Amino acid sequence: MSFFTMLETMSSGMLKTCAIFFLTLLFSLPLGFLVSFGRMSKNPILRNIVKVYISIMRGTPLMLQLLVWYFGPFYLFQIPIRGYRFTAIILGFAFNYAAYFGEIFRAGIESMPQGQYEAAKVLGYTKVQTFFRIILPQVVKRILPAVTNEVITLVKDTSLAFSLAYQEVFSIAKQISSSQTSFMPFLIAGVFYYIMNYAVAFAMERMEKSMSYYR
Repeated sequence: MSFFTMLETMSSGMLKTCAIFFLTLLFSLPLGFLVSFGRMSKNPILRNIVKVYISIMRGTPLMLQLLVWYFGPFYLFQIPIRGYRFTAIILGFAFNYAAYFGEIFRAGIESMPQGQYEAAKVLGYTKVQTFFRIILPQVVKRILPAVTNEVITLVKDTSLAFSLAYQEVFSIAKQISSSQTSFMPFLIAGVFYYIMNYAVAFAMERMEKSMSYYR
């Protein structure tokens, strides 16, 4: 099998990898904000529930969580899982990364000086206006480096979808390499992940520079 044939065969897997990446971000980022608010809640029941959730998500392997999301409905409730594979993957990734993003958001929000809240109150801002107009823009600037690290990790973690026999780029590379006795598919996959991570790092760096107001 020629290089271009391998590349063409793996192209569908690359698209599926990109789909996992973008859908995970689409769901995990807003869910992460909800997790951070729950983590900071004054309600001890809600706060402890969120703490347990974060502990489980960060304390167990993502691959294991994917297997639970996929096989759990069948083993626990006898629900058919035909056609459920991609949904299970997105659920597994989204809930896992929401826990990490939630802690990053919480750290950023809690790092803001209390004086900013008090000053906003004096100026007549409501709590919602204070958060979205004053606090959130500063929080985003502070947490961008940490978020960048998690997003780069997500690009590489998409390869864990192979555990559910999903035909993303790593799974296809592994299959071609085995059938053709060639190392080239792994090199192609490696270059793909590198380019994708480079694009993510470049975009996030530009975002950081655009928010460097005083430089």
